[in-house]
This record gives sequence, C-alpha cells and structure tokens, in this order.
Amino acid sequence: MNLDRLFYGPEVARRDPTENVVVVESSSIRHSVLLAAALIFAPRLAAQPFPAAPALATTAEATAPAPADTKAAGKKWYEKVEISGLLFGDVYAVLAHHDPDVDGQWGFWLRRGYLTFDVEVAKAWSARFRLEVNSPGDFESSAKMTPFVKDAYVAWKGADNELFFGISPSPTFELVEGSWGYRAVEKTPLDLYRLGSSRDFGVAWKGKAAGGKLSWHAMLGNGAGEGGETNEGKKAMLSVAYRPTKELVVEAYADTEDRPDSTDRTTFHAFAGYKGTRSRYGVEYATQKRTAREGPDQTVTVASVFGAWEAGEKLSLLARLDRSFDGIPDAGDIPYLGLAADTKFDLAIVGAEYRVHRMISVIPNLEYVAYRETDGRPAPDDDLIARLTLYVRF
Repeated sequence: MNLDRLFYGPEVARRDPTENVVVVESSSIRHSVLLAAALIFAPRLAAQPFPAAPALATTAEATAPAPADTKAAGKKWYEKVEISGLLFGDVYAVLAHHDPDVDGQWGFWLRRGYLTFDVEVAKAWSARFRLEVNSPGDFESSAKMTPFVKDAYVAWKGADNELFFGISPSPTFELVEGSWGYRAVEKTPLDLYRLGSSRDFGVAWKGKAAGGKLSWHAMLGNGAGEGGETNEGKKAMLSVAYRPTKELVVEAYADTEDRPDSTDRTTFHAFAGYKGTRSRYGVEYATQKRTAREGPDQTVTVASVFGAWEAGEKLSLLARLDRSFDGIPDAGDIPYLGLAADTKFDLAIVGAEYRVHRMISVIPNLEYVAYRETDGRPAPDDDLIARLTLYVRF
C-alpha cells in the first residue's frame, strides 16, 4: 500500500463490488484512523477528575469496600478498550464455470479481514469501530485491498433492551448467520444473493421479553449499507424471534425500502433453527418483490437448508443446499462466485472444518452450482469451485 497516497494523496472514491458500497480512500481512511484513536483515548480523558480538596474519612468509610461503580470508573483507559479481529481467505481453483474467462482460474484471495475496537465508554454505554478489507473477488480486477468502515456506532444496554446509533448490524440475517456459523465458507442466502445488507446507518432497538424466549430487532436506516445517504428514502426492518426451548428458534423478518425512481423493494423471510449437543440445522425461505420503473415488477425467491455435525474434538462436517426459484438479475456481480444472471439454479456446499487451535481453523470445501432451464432458455454449464479456507480469529 502506498502510504503517501493513503495519508497525503487526493481523496478518491470508488465503489466496492464485494459489498456494493462506496469506499473513500486517502483522507477518509485518515479520518477513520483518527476516529479509532478518539474512541480509544476518549475514556482516558473523560476519566480525569477535576482537582478537589481532600476530605477526611471516618473509620467506617475508610474500611468500607469501594462500590462497584467506583471500581469500574477507576479502570485505566487501556482496560476499557478491547481490540480484536479476524481473517479468512482461500486457495481456490475454478474446476468448471459457465463463463469461459473464469473457467480454470486458480489463486489466492482474502475474503475478509476485520480490525475491531470495542470501547467501554461509561456504565451501560459502549462504542464500536471496525474496519474491513477484502480482495475484489470478481475474477477481473487487480485493485489493491482498501479498508472501509464496517461498524461505527454507540450503544446503550439496559436489562432487556439495547439501543444503537450509527453503522450497526441490520436485522436482515444476523440470527441466520449466527445459526449457520460458517461465514468463512459462504454468506447466508439473503446476503449472498444480494437481497439485503449486513449493515445500515441509522437507529436500532433490540429487546427481549418472556424470560428471553421472545426477542426482536428493529431498525430504521438509510438503506445504503455502510455507504452514505444519497436520497430521501429510508429502509425499515423488523425481526421477531421466538425460542420455545433452548435448542429451537423460529424467526420472521420483513423490511420495506423506499428507493429512487419508483424502484421500491419489500422483503420477507422465515427461518427455523435447531441446535443440539453435537449438531445444528436450519431451514430458510425468503422472497423479495422489486418494483420496476420500466417493465414488469420482479420477484426473487430462494430457499435454503443446512446442517453441521461435530465428528470429533477437532473435526466438524457441514452441508448446505440453496434453491433459486427465480433468476437473479445481478447474480453475475456476486463476488468469489459469479453466477449466471437471470437463471434459476441450485447451489450445494459441502466441507469439513479442522480446528488446528481454538482460534484457527482449516476448512476444505466445495461449491457446486447446477443451473436450470429458465423462461425457455437452455441451462448454461454448471460451476464447480474448490477452496481450502484458512480462518483465524484474534
């Protein structure tokens, strides 16, 4: 990376194809670093007391233990900051592909890198600042990896409620992704097929009731993911989950997005997940209606089922099957995969996770795409991609 360009060069903006967001280089990255530093040092500055005359303490006061709040307030600034991150990437080989230009390619890429700063601002208040970086994944671009802001929010947490302001996780597939558990292998269906974003800029409310069996996540955001707002329309999202037992969870989700030029979208999905002692399963159905400015409206519907099984202390197996009931117009823009646009398909994923260490996993996996005849058009050739994935957390 060119450090002179990063810190002193002119500001340049481009669109990140992997996340459909605008990434601002140079000065914006400089601002990101300054914001991260501010989050780290703000608690230290806030903790500095004004000088005051010492007060005489009684014997009882001198021997009494300090209240819990006083102990928390007395933390050093570095004790209030937690730094974490993750990396996952692959050695990949395209064994077969409907696009002759992609067929036969192989190489190395980093599909995700996180650097996260979590800060304890005050009692019940916290903040998160996270940067993400990844390879383009379009089989064409040679652009260098450029960090962008993934999370930047302030949160308040009560007994049964949490409030968020800023760029924070959306309700769209947060629960599904946690149940699937293999984001390092592949995204969940709504994320992978570009039916929603994992983040949005706005306000969010998480709550729970009935002893935690009932929970919800509501959000009002710009509808632009991690990018900036460009129109007056907004996106409203709501997820409601119910856990009748500790093993079972069911979720219903809906959103509505006011988009420019009468291209509004509404999305619905239902999910059920089960987690046993040594295995977990999930099934999801999702549909999205896309209003078209010109031509007929479009509906995109997908279904998915997955399973994961512990085969030993360090070994787990995974499998997933997705079905697209409709062609997806922008499927060719899906990074690291590049599906055929406007074509029905089935996607199968199989893999095995070997845990070298509790923070390091090696996951060989295969993704196979079988296309189907769509609107009288013959199915293109199938896709087969092999990957050896390394997943590291720190």
